[in-house]
Amino acid sequence: MNRIVRFGLGAAVFAAAGLAAVVVWPIGRAVQPIDLVGDVGNGAYLARAGGCIACHSDTASGGAPLAGGVKIATPFGAIYSPNLTTDLEHGIGGWTIEQFSVAVRQGISPTGKAYFPAFPYAFYSNLTNQDIADLWAAFQTVPAVAQASKANELATPFNQRWGLKLWRAAFLASPPTEPVKDKTTAWNRGRLLVEGVTHCAACHTERNLLGARKAGDYHLKGNDALADGDKAPPIDAASLRKQGWTADGLAYALETGILPDGDSFGGGMGEVVQGGTSFLTAEDREAIAAYLLDLPTGG
Repeated sequence: MNRIVRFGLGAAVFAAAGLAAVVVWPIGRAVQPIDLVGDVGNGAYLARAGGCIACHSDTASGGAPLAGGVKIATPFGAIYSPNLTTDLEHGIGGWTIEQFSVAVRQGISPTGKAYFPAFPYAFYSNLTNQDIADLWAAFQTVPAVAQASKANELATPFNQRWGLKLWRAAFLASPPTEPVKDKTTAWNRGRLLVEGVTHCAACHTERNLLGARKAGDYHLKGNDALADGDKAPPIDAASLRKQGWTADGLAYALETGILPDGDSFGGGMGEVVQGGTSFLTAEDREAIAAYLLDLPTGG
């Protein structure tokens, strides 16, 4: 056997061993038992803020709330949101609260498989145990719907979940939601919402060729290439101020969808308002405005 053949065989064996190692590579962190009493009202509030109801309820096509089946366009194909009702077979009725915690905060299913990052779990990773208990309590009130979601339509190799382990290692990071000492209570509350559960950067930040958000100066600077053909404008403080936004105007738009010039949000942002931000308290909408405009005070 000549050297070239031996080298080729050795490279093939090495590649196969590397692939096998990635496939069996465990991901995720162990979690402690969560035995807190959940607040259904706050859980429902967080579910609205986090887009759970909007993304998992195909009511426009006659589907039941949170039964999944909503098509999410990505550059790699279509992903359909899963059933989040209490159905034992097709939903989350057979899960434990700890499995729910790992799914929401780590993006890993009860079977140990990584979820595709169309599920914005990275933004939820800083939710507290009490938040998880509240969300869990709220989801337990959802009637079971015995209906499987649609199968994803992703091209190879993007349909291989083991590849997400490499993606996670390269790009997954916790959101910057920690309070900043010299900022106001409203600003810090807005930071917690914008960078965390409301996941504004998921749409308003440009992505690289592998679908990960670009870091640094790209943050909240807009995205002209959303997968559904829509565009998300820049919402950093400098851009918003240049466009003439005020705190009152922005908070009002998040409540009603109506812009200062009398026009209204369209496309995805219209859905965000309708299914999410319109349900927030006035204080939280004002906090979001304070953070995005980087106001020195909460007003």
